Amino acid sequence: MQTLTYLRALGCALLCQVTLAAHADPLSYARYDQVRTRDVQLDLKADFKQKTLSGYAELSLKWIDPAARTLVLDTRDLAIAKVQVQDKRGAWQAAPFKLDAADAEKGQALRITTTGQPEKVRVYYRTAPTAIALQWLTPQQTMSGKLPFMFSQSQSINARSWVPSQDTPAVRFTYSARIEAPEGMRVVMSAENDEKATGKGGWTFRMPQPIPSYLLAIAIGELEVRKLGPRSAVYAEPPRIKAAEYELADTEKMIEAAEKLYGPYRWGRYDMIVLPPSFPYGGMENPRLTFLTPTMIAGDRSLVDLIAHELAHSWSGNLVTNASWKHMWLNEGFTTYVTTRIVEQLYGSEVAQMGVQVDQEELAAAIRELPPAKTALVSRDADANPAETYTDDGIIYPKGAWFLATMEQRAGRAVFDPFLRGWFDQHAFQSVTSDQFVNYLRKNLLAQHPEVMPEAELQDWLHGFGVPASARPVKSPRLALLDQHRDAWLKGELSTRELGMDKWIAIESMHFLNDINGRASAAQLRELDQVYGVGKSGNNEVAYRFYLASVNAGYDVYAPLQGFLGSVGRQKFVVPLYSALMKTPQGQQWARGVYATARERYHPVTQESVDKLMAAQAH
Repeated sequence: MQTLTYLRALGCALLCQVTLAAHADPLSYARYDQVRTRDVQLDLKADFKQKTLSGYAELSLKWIDPAARTLVLDTRDLAIAKVQVQDKRGAWQAAPFKLDAADAEKGQALRITTTGQPEKVRVYYRTAPTAIALQWLTPQQTMSGKLPFMFSQSQSINARSWVPSQDTPAVRFTYSARIEAPEGMRVVMSAENDEKATGKGGWTFRMPQPIPSYLLAIAIGELEVRKLGPRSAVYAEPPRIKAAEYELADTEKMIEAAEKLYGPYRWGRYDMIVLPPSFPYGGMENPRLTFLTPTMIAGDRSLVDLIAHELAHSWSGNLVTNASWKHMWLNEGFTTYVTTRIVEQLYGSEVAQMGVQVDQEELAAAIRELPPAKTALVSRDADANPAETYTDDGIIYPKGAWFLATMEQRAGRAVFDPFLRGWFDQHAFQSVTSDQFVNYLRKNLLAQHPEVMPEAELQDWLHGFGVPASARPVKSPRLALLDQHRDAWLKGELSTRELGMDKWIAIESMHFLNDINGRASAAQLRELDQVYGVGKSGNNEVAYRFYLASVNAGYDVYAPLQGFLGSVGRQKFVVPLYSALMKTPQGQQWARGVYATARERYHPVTQESVDKLMAAQAH
């Protein structure tokens, strides 16, 4: 990105944020209508014995309200040692502070009283060993078993458990860091990573583009790096680096495909790190260093759409960010749509079409299981408890993408593609709301092409429950043929060998297993396993769906499933499997035994989810 263009974007980002409604994020204590963080400088030491980070965070501030004399930061389980402010002479002076009572969801407000409006504040602190954003692994929990490992997961409001901050996506800031770590371990962050750095004198980092707090990220461990392209590399544990390098070989092609559609990649480099199995998500789009689950390594590059999704966030989410989690569809719905376009560019429309159909089918299944209010793209209720009213994550991905695809189909790509690129260009490095997008949509598309989306239908997509009746589902001819074979197989009219599952690509297997879940018998699943070895699949998306269907059908897959639950920590897989097991007395007893052993290997976020599941079943 050219320097002048970047400086303009940065200036606009800081100025435009001020126009957002005061205190619009109910999940943050920060009064960002009064003062905003411009930059954060971290100086921290990692202590693996105590499982803590300690040091200070120095915040550079932009005061907005001339009368403001208090800085309010979000924290969670932080031990605050002292707070200092820098006077006009550059000297640091002690500042009074207090921590409010703790809230189970939001943590504690840190209130710092200032004299005047200092440009810089330093908070000296130590994280708790139980910080929800950080997972500290023992050497035994890593692949090589030699050194411990630590990694973060800040989204959505967990950054406050390791950095005192205005922990809301409405506030963007640049950052730098110096991190001390034990010898022999590499530190990487969501910033400029120097492949040749040694860590002598501390590992140093710089993030020159403004980001929201949820994109702060760190990992420390025994890591190697492999170059993938002129602006991309992958980090992983030594025993996994070769497989990661192979799986991610198409990264540069993906970047180029995205740039053709939506403009230049503006973050300098696109590096990735493959984390230990306990990482709770498929991927986390931390800028300059995407965090990835090892479950995407299938050995045949069949799950690279996950990489396309995290890369797509470099435009939708990282570049243009939802101003609060109420508007999360602006991140994830847009990214799911952009992912499909990248996959289509690289692997053809047939593969992309199958992926969209599977997403839409899984959306329909999710809608059936949720309260109607959880199926809107954005809630109309601005003041309700976010934990109770925010739309379910699993809905906004495919529904948001379907909404955008509907407009694309009606307007045509010659019109819609420049419209969407304009959204990214005009709002680069800004935090935005649904209303801002609707205003942009009306001005730049609907004013010229009102037939694309009538007002009533637009409101139905955004605030209505489920999927609008006007929505046209994608129907893949290839999957339609597979459905015929599936129905014949379920009826016993087609033998298991005649299915030809060994010739399917991953998305076909996923579609098939989704459809037979709850319909196939234990005997049919056993035969499927015997003929095709599905229970031993190296593709975790396929294996997960097979285990789920098997548990629901009563087919005994306890042996391989125990290995799966003990080695995979991705929430998307772990929580539904435990939930299915808990439906029968035998399954419940077995699940509790497995979880007792596996729990320590899971990330705190996953532990929290499964703990709630187990507790609910106990009553």
